[in-house]
Amino acid sequence: MTTTSESGAHPRFADALRELGLDELIPEVRRFPEATRTAADAAAAIGCELSQICKSLIFEAWGSPLLERGRELGGGEPVLVLMDGASRVDVERVREELGAEKVTRAKADVVREATGYAIGGVPPFGHRTRTRVLADRSLLDHDVIWAAAGTPYTVFPMAPGALVAHAGGILVDVRERTS
Repeated sequence: MTTTSESGAHPRFADALRELGLDELIPEVRRFPEATRTAADAAAAIGCELSQICKSLIFEAWGSPLLERGRELGGGEPVLVLMDGASRVDVERVREELGAEKVTRAKADVVREATGYAIGGVPPFGHRTRTRVLADRSLLDHDVIWAAAGTPYTVFPMAPGALVAHAGGILVDVRERTS
């Protein structure tokens, strides 16, 4: 994907920032010469803790009374899960939160269709379609977190509470428990 925004942010994401009245964030978008497709890559490039990275992950849910019906994106309904970069999503906990029969990780074509972005560059908001957003509480452990700005080369900082609010997220506990 190429970007036309001077900041390096994907144009759809830059438009979303403007629509949300967050224009002041555009100059804070950081662009890196190497892709930061993983949370570890992004944390190393930024120089922050891995848990300060906000991963935007798309899952598909079937049989949830909380989700719209009738989408043709692989059969399930897309759901965005925002998770800190040091943690993994517990799919069973996502299924329980949604009251769904089944939840799986979405394939790349579903991610692109639902969000308009490629895996590794999905931002927390500014998507092509509206989806339910679950945000893990672990994101609130920091004053500032970093998320993708629509490309695998760009990130932006934001207070976690504001990020969750602008994404339309519901705070939940869906990270894998460590033993």
